[in-house]
Amino acid sequence: MSDPNETPKGGLIRRLWNGFWSPVSAFSVGFIVIGGFLGGILFWGAFNWSLELTNTEEFCTSCHTMETNLGEYRQTIHYNNHSGVRAICSDCHVPHEWQYKVKAKVIAVKDVYHEIMGTISTPEKYEEHRLDMAALVWRKMKASDSRECRNCHNFEYMDFTIQETRAASEHQRAIDENMTCIDCHQGIAHELPPGYLEEYKRVTEELQAENAPDLPKTDDVAAIQSFVGKLSN
Repeated sequence: MSDPNETPKGGLIRRLWNGFWSPVSAFSVGFIVIGGFLGGILFWGAFNWSLELTNTEEFCTSCHTMETNLGEYRQTIHYNNHSGVRAICSDCHVPHEWQYKVKAKVIAVKDVYHEIMGTISTPEKYEEHRLDMAALVWRKMKASDSRECRNCHNFEYMDFTIQETRAASEHQRAIDENMTCIDCHQGIAHELPPGYLEEYKRVTEELQAENAPDLPKTDDVAAIQSFVGKLSN
């Protein structure tokens, strides 16, 4: 008769294997682990699919309050250009990096609230809030060094010899003075509201006062206003 206190034979690996498949209530540990793993894959796939779905242009412009944005965007070089390379809403407003992307999606929940509340449901309401909405985007892009712009545009790969003389000069100045894309391109995809230069300067000064003294400076942003206007058309 075997001693109940005797260590089971077969070695550590066999004991672990037997324990792995031992029933826990109605299911074995192995079944639960494998089932959990497969369930996790399905959940991750569904979650990632949902994120990508909310990145499509159709989804972004499905709310009627986005019709103004869409109309303005269709008049810009990001929508229609000689190369046929087109940037959509998420290219400019949603980071590619996972941690920043999820944060952006969580923050975007507020857009659902404002859609329901009708905050910008009429052209008049839209114009009333245009400057505030623009300032929120400028602040985010300024703080991230225009991260979303740089997903497509990179100074390192620009050939200044085939750019227009003024564009090449301004881009070189941006490199030399550590400027960021949004310093000059505030109206590259949407119309600029009255008083935007003053508001952009306020946003910049506010960010610099908050503990970011190394942010690119924009004290001379007014000096390149004509260049900005040219690019916005």
